[in-house]
Amino acid sequence: MNSKRLLLAFAVFALTVSGGAMASEIYKWVDDQGNVHYGDRPSGDAGIEIVALTYLRTNPSSVQERVAAQGETQAAREEKRTAAAEEKKAAAEEAAKAAEKQQKCEGYRARLETYVQSRRLYREDANGERVYLDEGQTNAARKRVEDLIAENCNS
Repeated sequence: MNSKRLLLAFAVFALTVSGGAMASEIYKWVDDQGNVHYGDRPSGDAGIEIVALTYLRTNPSSVQERVAAQGETQAAREEKRTAAAEEKKAAAEEAAKAAEKQQKCEGYRARLETYVQSRRLYREDANGERVYLDEGQTNAARKRVEDLIAENCNS
């Protein structure tokens, strides 16, 4: 019981002291060099003046609204950053696919050039020996490469 009384007395004392601190006066004066000074005690200079201070109590609901608005703004900013990062990643993937497609296209064109320039085409069998293609097989191979070029190089 005594501790509650002591705590209550301390709370009353703290409120009394803090109220006095808020009611103190602020003094303003200019020194000989023209510098402006502010203080809570008068300096003794002739040109001292008391600064009138006013304050308004903070409205808790307006503070909560401001904090909520800042949170929403931060969330929107974070969403924008995430969306921009995803777009950048998608663009990089798209560029990688385009580069891969271009590389395939160049390979297919080189193969077709080889097929057109060569007199005879061949493939290697399981034993590593050459098996030469007849004219029908050569034309079919060229047609397959031309189809691959049409598929990979026309965009």
